Amino acid sequence: MPKYVAFLRAINVGGHTVKMDHLRTLFETLGLRNVETFIASGNVIFDSASKNTRALEKKIETCLGEALGYNVATFIRSTAALANIATYKPFSDAELSTEGHTLYIGLMADSPDKAAKDKLSTLATKVDDFHVNSREVYWLCRTKFSESQVSGALLAKTLGMATTLRNATTIKKIVTKYS
Repeated sequence: MPKYVAFLRAINVGGHTVKMDHLRTLFETLGLRNVETFIASGNVIFDSASKNTRALEKKIETCLGEALGYNVATFIRSTAALANIATYKPFSDAELSTEGHTLYIGLMADSPDKAAKDKLSTLATKVDDFHVNSREVYWLCRTKFSESQVSGALLAKTLGMATTLRNATTIKKIVTKYS
């Protein structure tokens, strides 16, 4: 049975507090198996016989919207796909290993079109740089997240689609634990 990771937007941020045991229970009510959460930021690992991740995303979004009272955009990746995402290197090793530089990965439902990628390139500065690969946007932030002019909301607005951000370290930890 395939193992998947659901990355949820708007969990335990912006006043939307959700207990992880409640979140696991909601996933279990959908018939998903071996449900676990990884840190309290909306990362849910589960097994499902379904191979249709789009249908799973919609099913989870509907369930969470009804249970929590707000829209929770959901982005599912298989653990194999996540391993590829974690090892992809859009920036040099020197850039990635420089103290104070952090790589964030934004997960999206679809690949952005050329117009969206061009618009995203206008956000690039000496501090922030971006690279899109398939349904992920890699953001190299050369300062503290709080000191950057870019935010997850600005990325979503610029790309014209919902996205949820995770630190690349979190993605790598999930891959190490579940692959």
